[in-house]
Amino acid sequence: MMDSQRAGTGPFRLCFRSLFASGRGYAFPCDGAGRVDLDRLSETARNNYLYARAMVGRELAAPAVEVEDRDD
Repeated sequence: MMDSQRAGTGPFRLCFRSLFASGRGYAFPCDGAGRVDLDRLSETARNNYLYARAMVGRELAAPAVEVEDRDD
């Protein structure tokens, strides 16, 4: 999982949960409205994000905005 503060988007993440494997899925830094700044993602993360969006309803649940856990 990426550090949202480093990405400059705040303490939120957009989570795509697997429909078939509990505990599996993808998470990306986002703002409170669920907008992901694609320019701040690495190439691999950007490809994973585009894949996750394409797989909604097939392999992944609709994304949800969550507050990122803090271990301060």
